[in-house]
Amino acid sequence: MVMNTAFDILVIVLSCLLGIFLILSIIAISLVLRLMKSLRQIVARGEQLVDSAEEIGETLRRNAGAAGLMRMLLTFVANISNAKGKRD
Repeated sequence: MVMNTAFDILVIVLSCLLGIFLILSIIAISLVLRLMKSLRQIVARGEQLVDSAEEIGETLRRNAGAAGLMRMLLTFVANISNAKGKRD
């Protein structure tokens, strides 16, 4: 008789603890899923930033030759203008 009572108490205590653990696990899983969703959004924004930076770098690289050529032409024109001004 005493054994059955102790066994019943043990079953009730373990059932309660299992129920609490189950509820806490469900809450933890939902929080982790919400966190992962936020992290995915952050990663997507980071990828967009990297893509934009790559596009800017590519544009600067393409225009660097044109800018150098334009600077050289402006310097050439300025030198010619200064030379003409000194002759007059």
